[in-house]
Amino acid sequence: MATGAFALQWIKRLRYTLIFLALYFLWVMVRPEPAAQIYQLDGATMGTQYRILVAGFPQTLSDNALAEGIEQRLYRLDRELMSTYAPESELSRFNRSAPGDWVSVSPELAHVLDKALYFHQLTDGYFDVTVGPLVNRWGFGPLVGQRVDQARIPSDEEIAELLLQTGARHLEVSLSPPQVRKNAQIYVDLSGIAKGYAVDVLADYFDSLEMNSYFIEVGGELRIKGLKPDGSGWVPAIEKPLDSAEPEVYQIFYSQGKTLSVAGSGDYRNYFEQDGVRYSHEIDPFNGRPISHSLAAVTVIAPTAMEADALATAFMVMGEQRSYDLAQAQGLAVYFISKHPDQDGFIERFTPAFEAYLE
Repeated sequence: MATGAFALQWIKRLRYTLIFLALYFLWVMVRPEPAAQIYQLDGATMGTQYRILVAGFPQTLSDNALAEGIEQRLYRLDRELMSTYAPESELSRFNRSAPGDWVSVSPELAHVLDKALYFHQLTDGYFDVTVGPLVNRWGFGPLVGQRVDQARIPSDEEIAELLLQTGARHLEVSLSPPQVRKNAQIYVDLSGIAKGYAVDVLADYFDSLEMNSYFIEVGGELRIKGLKPDGSGWVPAIEKPLDSAEPEVYQIFYSQGKTLSVAGSGDYRNYFEQDGVRYSHEIDPFNGRPISHSLAAVTVIAPTAMEADALATAFMVMGEQRSYDLAQAQGLAVYFISKHPDQDGFIERFTPAFEAYLE
């Protein structure tokens, strides 16, 4: 793979704000010593962007070697395994397979699909990787622009028909041997979990290289480890859930040098309005319609980025109270921002486990 597609640079003075779907991260001015620089790598994957910051770059590893190691892993996960945009990916071939047939897949895809079923059960069905037909029909999926009808909003009859084509109960996964089967003509979309898994894969790669300080972000999902060269921790910030040209910080929290996996989700950037009604890209798998509750954004800290990604996706669909109860039961650190019921503005709420990161 050619590394020219990547921007590689050594930086001694960094001030950068990374904006993404539900949260963004603000790094303040850094003046490291010459031997303690920050290595920055940018690129594209999974239909989005990634950014990686590494402090204390290993002397035995070249810039190109690291870039190629990252690129090879992301290319495989995206184009070869989990993309719905790449027609020859394993997931696309599975989506075209006939119901009832076991399809051999890679251990990676089987693992992610198995975890998707686990989170489906954990969230009482609110995390569902089979809602793709509904997402597409509402105009938020890879089939945008391919609809033949003129009305963006589907009829009740269309929604009822599409609901018959969804449901993770129709999906079976075997880890040994790695294979998957569907018992109905369902369509699987892993956009709510695959980016988190990609972050975990890169973090495992970095750990194998004995990197002790890094900041990995893929499409909004994150893994933080260690301290910056000046001895301070990486400082993430939660974005105010407004669809504005100039994002604002709503709340910052502190990694405190710990290894954290973080993901955020929100309904304030990917939506459309028709006849004065606002329609979110978050689709309720039970009624086939965009969510209509007051939760505007959620930030999840979890043991893995894949878990944080899946739960942030599910929590946005579930709504605040149901999500808060589940987060409490699981001991998760979660920060909720909801629209104020009576006036403009927002109300925040967070679990006790999240409070430790606000100090």
